[in-house]
Amino acid sequence: MAENTNGSPLIDPAIVAENLGLDKKEATEEKKQKKTGPDQGGFYWGTGRRKSSVARVRVKPGSGKLEINGKELIEYFRLKKDQELVLAPLQAAKGEKSFDVFVNVKGGGTTGQSGAVRLGIARALATYDDGLLPVLRDGGHLTRDSRMVERKKPGQVGARRSFQFSKR
Repeated sequence: MAENTNGSPLIDPAIVAENLGLDKKEATEEKKQKKTGPDQGGFYWGTGRRKSSVARVRVKPGSGKLEINGKELIEYFRLKKDQELVLAPLQAAKGEKSFDVFVNVKGGGTTGQSGAVRLGIARALATYDDGLLPVLRDGGHLTRDSRMVERKKPGQVGARRSFQFSKR
């Protein structure tokens, strides 16, 4: 039987290392390596999630262009609070005019999408420059907001509300 050393998440690298005679520490470090450099187009990627929204963000040094699903920021997010939330990590990094940002976002509503875009931009900036990590972390831009909608329970109207009780 051939050994599978392709980094499959189902196989513990320490066990494979024992069978192949490698050092356990080297095997686990090899698996945990993250891609830190730009891709072929010079983009740094970041993924953001909030409620049921997912944003894929590409950041590249440039002139300050910000495009969300093919539209400008003001066209896509009409509310001022959503626009400010999206721009917050760029302002913290002092890079509003020095990065081109391209975002694909789907799912959820406008507030969830703006939160997802914010996290995605912060993560992409963190992969671009490790020196920005303390600034982004102190501003709370790298923290994933894990609150989700509570599920509806059987025998109830909603998640918490139950049907009206009738005594007679």
